[in-house]
Amino acid sequence: MENDNFQSKACADQLKALSEPLRLRIVDLLRQGELTVGDIAEFLETELVTVSHHLKILKHAGLVEAEREGRFIVYRLRNDLLQQAEKGTKQFLNLGCCRIEVPKNPPEKT
Repeated sequence: MENDNFQSKACADQLKALSEPLRLRIVDLLRQGELTVGDIAEFLETELVTVSHHLKILKHAGLVEAEREGRFIVYRLRNDLLQQAEKGTKQFLNLGCCRIEVPKNPPEKT
């Protein structure tokens, strides 16, 4: 079997997870820092169960991490996912197999 330096399966899983608009919006929100399912649902005006479903997909793809804090679970982007471009003018999501440029300023939390 051929060596897969590109990590095709992992890359495809991450790109597939990002292919849904609501999941992209969740990733965008998490660029600001940790949030609970309730925070995300409120900000996106979406049902808790829907947000929870999409967070599970993002977590399974290795894009987000979850940690229990008391009775809440907080979600954050994977530690090395969001990176600054060399000149500091742009940010990108580093998937390992490719990079996706994202707008510098994420939306404000309310």
